[in-house]
Amino acid sequence: MTIAERLDRLELSRFHYRLLLLSGLGWLFDAMDTGLLSFVLARLKVEWHLTPGQLGWTGSASMLGMLIGGALSGSLADRFGRKAMFQTTLVLFSIATGLCALAWDLPSLMALRLLVGIGLGGELPVAASLVSEFAPARYRGRLVVLLESFWALGWAAAAIIADAMSRWAEGRGVPFPWRWAFLIGALPALYVLVLRRSLPESPRFLLAQGRRAEAAAIVASIDPTWDAAATTQTGRAAALEPGTPPAPPARPADLFAAGMRRRTVMLWSLWFAMAYSYYGIFIWLPTLLGNRGLTMARSFSFTLYITLAQIPGYFVAAWLVEKIGRKKTLVPFMLLCAVASYFFGNAATNAQLILWGALVSFFNLGAWGVTYGYTPELYPTRLRGTGAGWAAAFGRSGAILAPIMVGKITGAWGHDGFSVVFLMFAAVLAAGAVAVAALGEETHGRTLEEIADRVGG
Repeated sequence: MTIAERLDRLELSRFHYRLLLLSGLGWLFDAMDTGLLSFVLARLKVEWHLTPGQLGWTGSASMLGMLIGGALSGSLADRFGRKAMFQTTLVLFSIATGLCALAWDLPSLMALRLLVGIGLGGELPVAASLVSEFAPARYRGRLVVLLESFWALGWAAAAIIADAMSRWAEGRGVPFPWRWAFLIGALPALYVLVLRRSLPESPRFLLAQGRRAEAAAIVASIDPTWDAAATTQTGRAAALEPGTPPAPPARPADLFAAGMRRRTVMLWSLWFAMAYSYYGIFIWLPTLLGNRGLTMARSFSFTLYITLAQIPGYFVAAWLVEKIGRKKTLVPFMLLCAVASYFFGNAATNAQLILWGALVSFFNLGAWGVTYGYTPELYPTRLRGTGAGWAAAFGRSGAILAPIMVGKITGAWGHDGFSVVFLMFAAVLAAGAVAVAALGEETHGRTLEEIADRVGG
């Protein structure tokens, strides 16, 4: 039995749940930062007299950084390891977030948000690859979707913090303390001290680097029945794990080689649709609700209610991916999110806003969970970080474009722009669902090595 086979046959244990928690907390902090930005922008619109176009460009600065971070960190993770890049990107985004509290004007804030985005965009695909490579085959989809569910917890934390700060400020007749929001977002830098001691490197990455003894030792720490000492002996090692030289460095061009092209085109289309819809909606949500006539405190409360619906969306998706499969979960979630987006844009009452907004949140974030689980499965180990990173990077092009488009539409259409914006999101989501249905393949129940062997197009 090879090391990879042993990882796939393990039962879920305390180790897997600890890995999920450690990686998930990093994900939570990322989401909290992104969420806090959406509330800060609602305040800066008033304090700095920003136009809708300027707000859009500010939101897109982070997304440009995420594009850069995703493209760079994926390739670096395939070269230096998942753990090292996870820690590095977490430190970068935390420090840059704290520096945002010192911003004195729009250009300085946009420059700092670019740095924040590089850290954010680099961390997410690396963490997903790490969890995917440790997860037993029959639980892999569920674990990665549950990892993504920490994003909803982070957004909920941001909404709760912003709601509490807004009520505090309103009660005292002072402006929303947005600089303190950024300082709170810098706290995750301390979390790296925990990661450094508790998070192991991926054995699959170590094997791809020819570091078999280290990989076997990590598996032995997870499974006491695994004979790590025996695997380091020359004869036994050759029997357990075929002797292979370190994999050649991954190149972005490899993503379009024979067997990878179809998967890459499908994933890039999926990521564009998901990032365009998510960041366009949620970075602007408090401001869009404010444009509907809600006070800042009330728009923050509505955003909190809508955000909380993300949590059950993740858990339902986590159950479905192992029950019916990735594609059969992802395509309906995207289509139902498109339907909910249309009705949210045409909501006539506050109750309808919360209902349809909650459904947008439920289906969009459930689909996100499947997206993060599905992506690393479709690439072999030597390309996994590069493939996941570049898919995320291409998706960020949608995340850059969407806030700008929302700003242009609301600036040009005024109050009527609300319905036009969400009609746009519905169309993009539907197009992404069609791409997955036409080009995607089912990975449910297959090991990472089996998926890598079945390539075509």
